[in-house]
Amino acid sequence: MINRRWLPLNALRAFDAVGQHLSFTAGAQALHVSQSALSRHVIGLEDLLGKQLFERRPQRLVLTEAGAALLPVVRKSFDRLEQSLNTIRDSNRNVRTLRIHMPPSLLHQMGLPLLRDFRREFPDILIDVSSSHVTGLPAQDLDMAVVYDRQNVDDKVSDLLWLVRVTPVCSPELAEKHAGKSIDQFLADNELLHVKLESEPRGMLWSIYMRQCGIVADTDRGLAFDTAISAVKYAISGEGVALADVDMFAEELADGKLVAPFDTALEDGFGYYLKFHPEDLADPAVALFRTWIISRFATTSEPAKVSREP
Repeated sequence: MINRRWLPLNALRAFDAVGQHLSFTAGAQALHVSQSALSRHVIGLEDLLGKQLFERRPQRLVLTEAGAALLPVVRKSFDRLEQSLNTIRDSNRNVRTLRIHMPPSLLHQMGLPLLRDFRREFPDILIDVSSSHVTGLPAQDLDMAVVYDRQNVDDKVSDLLWLVRVTPVCSPELAEKHAGKSIDQFLADNELLHVKLESEPRGMLWSIYMRQCGIVADTDRGLAFDTAISAVKYAISGEGVALADVDMFAEELADGKLVAPFDTALEDGFGYYLKFHPEDLADPAVALFRTWIISRFATTSEPAKVSREP
């Protein structure tokens, strides 16, 4: 059995460097060691584990199943060691950096004021923010992520922030032009604006909504965008009908830039969840941010009431 008395730290550092770059050459350069020394460390680690960590293909390296399982654990462990050592070394500053991911539309509509308020309240916790158009957890190594997804069971701690409620939205001019029409006729006569979801058909969200409303229509027509905010801005410009989260875009609806011609806000099964690894509950910064952000959404049933004032 491998125990902490015999942890192969140099070999793990070598594996971490090669795994991050998927290159022995780049890994050696990052650690300022020779490529042959780095290779010996990785081979020694593979011999110790009895598993191959990299598949050596022509022109590139690929992590094996064992390597893909080990790499995030090694990276997170070294990150924590680095943070703790720097905190102890610099007794005048007690700074912790949280790596947080948010989907683009959430980040721009609600996340930025939330992060601003958190930083004002807890200036000793720095925040590195990333954003990508994925549904569910992104691939990169993070401390916490707010994800857009259906409810599911995995090995992460998952806190529901709010369930999405969607309704067709458009510009005031378009709504006035088609005033008096039924919802099915209104949608049939206008271009549908889609938000693309990874590995899902382009018309999936509209299909869910129309099925709940009992509408039969072609849901693949129209324009598709990477983000909800892009689809809504296109609708505000005067063209097309977007399916928008009424809480996320409450400000645009309140000031009249955007209108919802029909009182048909429905839950589509998707929501925004805060996710992180269970072992990170022991991290004071993770626990603090979790408690803080949940309390912000728990104080009101309308997430869009998050303050946007400077």
